Amino acid sequence: MTALLAGLGLGFSLIIAIGAQNVFVLRQGLRREHVALVAAICAISDAALILIGISGIGAATSALPWLVPVIRWAGAVFLVGYGALAARRAIRPDGAGLAVEGEGDPAAKATTAVSVALTTLALTWLNPHVYLDTVFLLGSVGASHGTDRWVFAVGAMVASVIWFFGLAYGARLLSRWLAGPRAWRYLDAGIAVVMITLGVSLVWPSA
Repeated sequence: MTALLAGLGLGFSLIIAIGAQNVFVLRQGLRREHVALVAAICAISDAALILIGISGIGAATSALPWLVPVIRWAGAVFLVGYGALAARRAIRPDGAGLAVEGEGDPAAKATTAVSVALTTLALTWLNPHVYLDTVFLLGSVGASHGTDRWVFAVGAMVASVIWFFGLAYGARLLSRWLAGPRAWRYLDAGIAVVMITLGVSLVWPSA
């Protein structure tokens, strides 16, 4: 259960951020256009990347046991640093909300399912940060859970499914809340707490 909750918490912390992918998912939800397709592609892509990270780093640590403490400390430093940046954004926000181009525009041109699918795939797989966050970070933190790393992976995957489908189908409700900078201050504050807590927990037993 601990590994599952850790995966769920870290998964949410990494995925909830103002970015091109989330903006696109929200935009499609607002337009009610290929909503299930977009959410499914995002969730399945995340699941594939999480599996790559967990299996790849898991195999590496099995072959080279000395990598475990190195990865643990590297992950802890990254998590605490990431959390500190989120805390800074919460304390000193840039005043930006989540602006969605074309929101509420009934004249917006409809797009085909193929076009939407290709755009979603590009926003997911061509984003370099997704490999750092999903493959390396989730993979390294998951490896620290040993045999429970697959439970951790399931938690992270569940977070992706909940977020993407919730954002896509709840877009019309969420957009009003996410449009203002105050909501993102609260989200960043929550992200900071989760990240720093997880980072400290990685090395606390050996500290």
